[in-house]
Amino acid sequence: MSKEMSKRQKMREKRARETTRNRLVNIGLIVVGALIVFGVFVGPVLNQLLNPFEPVIPEARAFPNADDNALGASDAPITITEYSDFQCPYCARFWADTEEQLIQAYVETGQVRFVYRSFGAFIGPESGAAAEAAYCAGAQNKFWDMHGILFANQTGENVGAYSNSKLGSFAEAIGLDLDAYNDCMKSNQFADRVTQDGIDGINAGIQATPSFVVSYVVNGETRTSVIKGAQPFSEFQTAIEAALAEIAAAQ
Repeated sequence: MSKEMSKRQKMREKRARETTRNRLVNIGLIVVGALIVFGVFVGPVLNQLLNPFEPVIPEARAFPNADDNALGASDAPITITEYSDFQCPYCARFWADTEEQLIQAYVETGQVRFVYRSFGAFIGPESGAAAEAAYCAGAQNKFWDMHGILFANQTGENVGAYSNSKLGSFAEAIGLDLDAYNDCMKSNQFADRVTQDGIDGINAGIQATPSFVVSYVVNGETRTSVIKGAQPFSEFQTAIEAALAEIAAAQ
């Protein structure tokens, strides 16, 4: 074999090795891309199938004279309207630490009517979605059950805690008619109501959640005050007793 032929043979072998190496690199890139696609699109679905979401179920509470988003006698001398956000950690703190005590002491006894309203999509889109879910549950006389399970499963702000699938899991857990619930959510039946909540809250001077408007009538005049933040029960007790004293003095 001549030196020139040996040289050409070596060049062909080199080109063949380069072609094989490039083919392997391309195959490797395709495999990596497929794995990325799998991780982004298929991985979460597979994870959900292997680890289905189980909502936290709060302990049962009494809901005296529940009427949609209100509790208590309609003729109670004092009305407390809470403007809240299901994503708000301080709202969850009030629900966990104070709300039940307030209901037992003043709502069950007929002295206070307690009303929950959203503050629109104050913190973000999941705030609005959760509020709509609560009102859809209210259409089935389950507002306060949804209210509790929403707060019990709060995990952060706009991080998927109130995704459509999780809201549906809450609806199932509290025993809603899922067809009616899904129709309510898909039609955005209460979207305008949630928006109006935010407008009314702003008009009432609310700037943050939770805030509580305490209102009562003395000598035909409506008097109001606002309790700001997740205050302890004693703060509400002071405001309520002062209002009751004013009402009694005027009689």
